[in-house]
Amino acid sequence: MNINQEQLIIFKTVMEAGSFSAAARHLGKVPSAVSMSIANLEIDLNLKLFNRVGREPVPTAQAITLFEKTEQLLIEMNQWKQYALALSSGLESALNIVVVSELLHTHWTDYITLLAHQFPELQINIFSAPQEDAQKMLNNGVAQFALMFEREQLESNEQFVELKREVLVPVASNTYALAQFDAIHFEQILQSRQIVVASRDRNIRPELLYSKKYWRTDNHHSACAMIKQNLGWGVLPLEMFTENPLLKKHLKILNFADFTPKFEYFVDLVWNRESQQGAAARFLIDHVKKQRKNTF
Repeated sequence: MNINQEQLIIFKTVMEAGSFSAAARHLGKVPSAVSMSIANLEIDLNLKLFNRVGREPVPTAQAITLFEKTEQLLIEMNQWKQYALALSSGLESALNIVVVSELLHTHWTDYITLLAHQFPELQINIFSAPQEDAQKMLNNGVAQFALMFEREQLESNEQFVELKREVLVPVASNTYALAQFDAIHFEQILQSRQIVVASRDRNIRPELLYSKKYWRTDNHHSACAMIKQNLGWGVLPLEMFTENPLLKKHLKILNFADFTPKFEYFVDLVWNRESQQGAAARFLIDHVKKQRKNTF
């Protein structure tokens, strides 16, 4: 049996596109080349993958079962190739790291200091962005690492290690209307303007959005400034109060009466496991994993 990566890509594309011709258009090939590749794959596997009845091929039960394994297999093949390439290439020319805006106050610079000492010739570029934008930068290869909040569902090509817990709190200026109540009901939250940290892409709905009326900003420092000016309430890192004790004179942590929102998150270091990893990236991943093992 001699199955190659191109055959698997073609098979996966046919299954997703629903026809040989649609797969051919997607792959930039002629339909006959796609059909021939599938036929050769069937010979190599000694399996019938598609029933060629009617205008479109119908996948067999065996094809459906194999398709469930194909994406992971392709990821692992890419991982193997990229790892081999990384072993031969040595240190990367630059390392781009994006830190989610609300996490800029964390001790992320400790990792940068460690890399600088270990690889003094390495160029390190740090970016700050809202959570959704940080994920985009990671997925499209602009950043090799992202320091971000945990998410319910990862992309199939992402890998991560937990770093710490982070607490966010709902706050308002001491003179803001909501701050005058010991406990705030959900209807009051709905009707009060929220200052929310969100993606620069206005088509992406902010994650921690509760109010019907809201203003957006891309970082928690500007959000804090607007909240202090009585322009609305918002959700900020609790660590900001430790960093700047004077905030306690201006801001009040709000108590929600009707529900308890999930404002405690794990902070993850995330990377694309299909991307080429140089010596510095591998060093950072190994260091963080060892650090977590020793801590927990």
